[in-house]
Amino acid sequence: MKKKNNISIKMNMLLCLLFTIFLGSCKKEESVNYADIMTEGEMNAELTAPPMVPKPVGNRTAMKLKLNMEIKEQEGTMTDGVKYTYWTFGGSVPGSFIRTRVGDEVEFHLKNHPDNKLPHNIDLHAVTGPGGGATSSLVAPGHEKVFSFKVINPGLYVYHCATAPVGMHIANGMYGLILVEPEGGLPPVDKEYYVMQGDFYTQGEYGAKGLQPFDMNKAVKETPDYVVFNGKVGSLTNGNELTAKVGETVRLFVGNGGPNLVSSFHVIGEIFDHVHVEGGNVINKNVQTTLIPAGGAAIVDFKVETPGTFILVDHSIFRAFNKGALGMLKVEGKENKNIYSGTIQEGIYLPEGGTIQKMPESTAVKTATPKRTAEERIKIGKEIFGTTCFACHQAEGQGIPNTFPPLAKSDYLNADSKRAIKTILHGLTGEVSVNGKKYNNVMPAQNLSDDEIANVLTYIYNSWGNNKTEVTPEMVKALR
Repeated sequence: MKKKNNISIKMNMLLCLLFTIFLGSCKKEESVNYADIMTEGEMNAELTAPPMVPKPVGNRTAMKLKLNMEIKEQEGTMTDGVKYTYWTFGGSVPGSFIRTRVGDEVEFHLKNHPDNKLPHNIDLHAVTGPGGGATSSLVAPGHEKVFSFKVINPGLYVYHCATAPVGMHIANGMYGLILVEPEGGLPPVDKEYYVMQGDFYTQGEYGAKGLQPFDMNKAVKETPDYVVFNGKVGSLTNGNELTAKVGETVRLFVGNGGPNLVSSFHVIGEIFDHVHVEGGNVINKNVQTTLIPAGGAAIVDFKVETPGTFILVDHSIFRAFNKGALGMLKVEGKENKNIYSGTIQEGIYLPEGGTIQKMPESTAVKTATPKRTAEERIKIGKEIFGTTCFACHQAEGQGIPNTFPPLAKSDYLNADSKRAIKTILHGLTGEVSVNGKKYNNVMPAQNLSDDEIANVLTYIYNSWGNNKTEVTPEMVKALR
């Protein structure tokens, strides 16, 4: 009996000790009030355009940050041949990346360029105060507004214009990210990049040429023509890829400006080691795809352990391959066969017999065919290749071994340009031999105009050691 009482007493003492520790830790956390932190000195905030970010905060003390941001309404390129009038914070979409630490006092100077047509303001989700700063920052063209705020919650936050109609201002590109680092900063990594998704609504359909106005009706119906990273199709491809080396840890600050769509952010061929869920303190591990709401953000870290091109997508996948939500991370370094072997065996598998499904046919978009030089065709064709062809044939035309044939130095391609045109127009099934190797796959017909086919083939023929053939729309039309 006495023994049992002793055990009971010890258990009660242990529970009391644990409870005391728990209360102590709670009190310690509650005692941290970043609003009360005194700043020491001042500095000008470093601002960067995507995909770059300012240098990490590190161990610096809380300071007064003087931040100067200019609003610009300016014409830019949505995709080849498509212009759009963007409304921007700092001249880029997304706007300039802002990097702070808890306890900083930000003196924000918002300037509306005198050539702009409209008033604007800014709502920063990191701000504790009316409108996130919007009520204090409405500024007319040619004027400047100054307001200040204390950053008291660590995390990654969206900022955007909140001038009515709010959705229209956001849809035209007025959004960005502000990072509030914890005391001591974030854990160091090798590479950091800034990527932000947005959906755009134009009066013309995807790819319609010329200056495309904003379409409010499509925006209300939430039917975007473009869903893109960093403001345009191809912002992270065709020479603008993110880069890293094998063994490095990459950190992506990923935001979603919306204004409507949720992002299912994924990097093909990688797994996120750590995800700061919705940009906050909760960290999820070993994540394949992370949801980022409109007006939300996430921080994702992952170590790259094999070389190659890794594709960034919104895994609502038609947005990636048909509306532009696609980017690339190029990783260089030594292969590690223990992690990824590549193809080790090839065979034929036909469980349904030799019948191959017929791909649905559709009429190519009819547009006026402009006169172009070969150089113009190559430039335009590179953009089309980056959004239509690269997934199968890869960025340097190398193809995918044993699956999709190479376009680089391709004997099959260089032997017959008419056959290449017909392949794009009508598709291709069955076995072909390219550079001495057999390939047996399906290429569906592509819904491209005569001009687009001419451009992309001219680019292919003038790249990667091919024979420099120039394909014209007339050649395509004759075989359609």
